[in-house]
Amino acid sequence: MTSPSAAANAWLGAHYDELVGWRRHLHAHPELGCQEFATTQFAASLLADAGLNPKVLPGGTGLTCDFGPEHGPRVALRADMDALPMADRTGAPYASLVPNISHACGHDAHTAILLGAGLALASAPELPVGVRLIFQAAEELMSGAVDAIAAGALTGVSRIYALHCDPRLAVGKVATRLGPITSAADQIEVTMHSPGGHTSRPHLTSDLVYGLGTLITGLPGVLSRRIDPRNSTVMVWGAVNAGVVANAIPQTGTLAGTIRTASRETWVTLEDIVRETVTSLLAPLGIEHTVLYRRGVPPVVNEEVATRILTHAIEAIGREVLADTHQSGGGEDFSWYLEEVPGAMARLGVWSGQGAQMDLHQPTFDLDERALGVGVQLLASIIEHS
Repeated sequence: MTSPSAAANAWLGAHYDELVGWRRHLHAHPELGCQEFATTQFAASLLADAGLNPKVLPGGTGLTCDFGPEHGPRVALRADMDALPMADRTGAPYASLVPNISHACGHDAHTAILLGAGLALASAPELPVGVRLIFQAAEELMSGAVDAIAAGALTGVSRIYALHCDPRLAVGKVATRLGPITSAADQIEVTMHSPGGHTSRPHLTSDLVYGLGTLITGLPGVLSRRIDPRNSTVMVWGAVNAGVVANAIPQTGTLAGTIRTASRETWVTLEDIVRETVTSLLAPLGIEHTVLYRRGVPPVVNEEVATRILTHAIEAIGREVLADTHQSGGGEDFSWYLEEVPGAMARLGVWSGQGAQMDLHQPTFDLDERALGVGVQLLASIIEHS
């Protein structure tokens, strides 16, 4: 019997150039979150042409595709599809043709890899488990996984896996770790209101600018004392706005920032602690305020058995493929799937090994396309070891 890994290697031998072409097509035609209509149809057409039955999710973005044994466990493989609102400055011949939108996080590669893995696995005469491909929209908006789950993407799934490009890891390497591999990421916006007044008489009004300064330094400071420092929790402001002239205390002001933590347990308690602290810091100043707290995503926590399967799958590709990795401070909405079923995420090396390492979410980010074949091999190996 032809194994999934052998099927993947045979498929890559015959279709590698097509795989690269798919990735370049997607890179040149990026779409933002919840707008991935053409990307969805591109994937659906390739799967349908291979005799599979893709099902587009409600809203027209994202799809699932099942094949393999109908009875017994079903393993899901997930890829995100959306791009970022930034210009493409790679200078590549396949650079984005859409102004100020680009695949600067590697989701074009994720999509192409899942397409390749799906077609390779579907070509195998027999599979040990059922397979579900999940092409997910809107990861960058942190809403796509929730929408996919609500549409039934996890119904009947026993485990789920994903990979993500890692420009700090050399091509040919794949890394994973047990436990949290990403961090929780929330957003906070505080809006303040004051009667305003002359800067010569701050005692007759509520000094809104002083209140902004109090929160800018006070909230991160209090959090550093309220939360166990071993949980790697960091609060950083990214925007502050108030006033237009030097001698007038403004009537409104806003602060916006992010709060990240490596601990799921801390993440659950963060919103209450933040709201309580903001109120306590502003109370002596008499400043009215509202707090808009946007829960982002919990950390991606790789489950023990799924991580063991993933590790064996990586080692099966080659003795030198498995690499170490650390928990990152970024957020990933793959975590929502792991709130429902066990699973694990891997990091796929995409650095050529030469020159500068371009980070994700930079307009110059590009990847070594040899990583595409490694990604296909990895996903097929996961199915083989499931």
